[in-house]
Amino acid sequence: MGGQYRITGDKYPRLRRPKRRRRLVLAVVASVTALGLVGWGTLQLIDVFTGDEDQAAAAGPKADCATRVSPSPKASGSAGESGKSGTAAKGLPAPGKITVNVLNATPRAGLAKETADELKKRGFRIGNVGNATKEYDKKVKGAAILLGAKAAEDAALAVLNTQLSGARLKTDGRKKATEVDLVIGTGFKALSEQKDAGKALAALTSPEPTPTATKTC
Repeated sequence: MGGQYRITGDKYPRLRRPKRRRRLVLAVVASVTALGLVGWGTLQLIDVFTGDEDQAAAAGPKADCATRVSPSPKASGSAGESGKSGTAAKGLPAPGKITVNVLNATPRAGLAKETADELKKRGFRIGNVGNATKEYDKKVKGAAILLGAKAAEDAALAVLNTQLSGARLKTDGRKKATEVDLVIGTGFKALSEQKDAGKALAALTSPEPTPTATKTC
């Protein structure tokens, strides 16, 4: 090339960033990184402490809550130990509205009257008292047969059945549901104890309460 200026030698000038600017960039990057680490660490600490408190708050009521089973209120009109009741629950007649014919199907004399007197003390009405008919005389091997109308099966007969154990319930074609027969058999010893009969009558006229589960905190 022909020119006025000519480059000679084997070294060329290099372009370099000023050292000051590079240091500034490094300082900014380091500061941003440091701030990021500090912020991340702060968030982790906040999560640790607030997380524990939230878990404790959430777990607190559950740990303190207890499930209790409370019975529902009992039906009114239950019978006392005397075996008497006013208005029976579930539509059952009270003993005072039931007429009992006491019939003796055993060779034991006076058993019908003795049993009838005891039932009268317990509030039952007494109808005929005497020996059983030929259909049942000396033919009842169990404690007794309680005989009544079909409508009395879950009513008057069930109420009378609370006064003794081992009796067999039987229905016939009679119409009056509040008049029943107690046919005493050879296996009969005595009526149930009055307190036991009263409890059985109370259980019959007052259904068991239904438990309900409630949570208390």
